[in-house]
Parts: sequence; structure tokens; C-alpha cells
Amino acid sequence: MKDQAGNVRFSQTMEHILIIEDETDIAQLIAFNLEREGYSVDMVHHGREGLERILKDQPSLVILDLMLPGMDGYQVLKEMQRDSRSHAIPVLMLTAKSQVDDRIKGLESGADDYLTKPFSPKEMILRVQAIIKRNRSTPGSVIFSFGPFRFDKNNLAFYLNEEAIPLTSTEFKLLLFLCQRAGQAQDRNDLLKVIWGYNDIVHSRTLDTHMKRLRQKLGDSSSLIETVRGVGYQIREIE
Repeated sequence: MKDQAGNVRFSQTMEHILIIEDETDIAQLIAFNLEREGYSVDMVHHGREGLERILKDQPSLVILDLMLPGMDGYQVLKEMQRDSRSHAIPVLMLTAKSQVDDRIKGLESGADDYLTKPFSPKEMILRVQAIIKRNRSTPGSVIFSFGPFRFDKNNLAFYLNEEAIPLTSTEFKLLLFLCQRAGQAQDRNDLLKVIWGYNDIVHSRTLDTHMKRLRQKLGDSSSLIETVRGVGYQIREIE
């Protein structure tokens, strides 16, 4: 919001977004559109500086280009996943339209969603809003337990057999959604709509990549996640 002098003033509850993009014009375009929507925005143009800002400022969301000087986006994602201060911070990565393999690699490295260049500001805002919405605390009961899983919904913390397992915010929401509907097959398009905010079948690979990451993190307990051919996924009921 602006005061009477026309200066921008941010409320303490405003969502803070960090843009890590070395192309200044693209970074400024993203920042302009986000600020119009009421977000607090910072920009950096180097990977290592971006990682330092992430750990220091704890932003609500990181918009991360993959091709960066100093430390590329993959390295930034890897370091974010290693650090307890940043592993739950959601990431929207930016890729070139032709870089299909890069998108998959980025998702497997921990990104929550991707946006291909060139992109429309409207699509970018919708993606940002969807990510931030699902990263907020889940209303209702704070703790949800299912078999060996325990979810702390206020802190987006997940425990497997009482051992803390670092999940991204999207992985947390996806697994929680399935566990709350154990024994019920969930259509892949419905999952995309509920978790990501869209149900474009083009992005179904995003869902599959996140399920692959979840299974890796759950180890032996990954057998609870079942692929329902022609439908989507479900969590097996525990007798």
C-alpha cells in the first residue's frame, strides 16, 4: 500500500518474495507485477548471493532462474534442501521453453512448480498465488497422524516413525491430502487442481516427479503410496 506521499509501505503480514534472476529486465518485470499485487519483493542477480539472502531473510517464496552466475539454480535448490532454515521454503523456478529436461531436473531437486520463458504476467501471478496459498498453515487440527506418519500442520513439519523428514511445502500438502483420504483413489487432474491450483494435463509430469521424490524420502513406507492405473494415486489403508 502507499502513504499520502506516495511511498510504498509494507505491512508486517505482507508476503515477501525473493527473485533470483540474472536478466535484469525479466527480474524487474516480475517485481513490478508482484508489487502491483501487494507483495514485498527483493531481487538479486547471482546464485550465491541469492542463497545467502534466502537463509537470512526466510522469504515466503523464491522465484529462481536455473541459469545463474556464481551458483546455478540447481546448486541453490540443493543447498536449500540441505538446510533446515530453507528446505520448506517454496520455489517457483524459471526455465527456457525448450528445456524440458531442466524442468524435470529442477522439480526433482526440490522446486515446487515451474514457469517457462517467455511467460505472461497473469500466469506468473496465478502460480505465485497458488504456491503461497498452499504453503500457509492448514486450518483445523494442528496434528494429523496416519500409521507411521505424523503431520504438524502449523509448522509444515513431517515425521516418519517420529523421525523428522524434510519435505517441501508441496510434498507436505500432497502427502497430507492423500493420507486424509486413505483408501480413496485420487484423480491426477484433481490433485493438480487441489495442490497446484491448475489441472492442465500438460503439467502431469510435475505430479509424477513429486510422487517420485516422496517415495524416495519415505523409504520402506513408500509402499503405502499406490499408483492407480488410469486414475492417479492413493494411500493404502492400514488395517
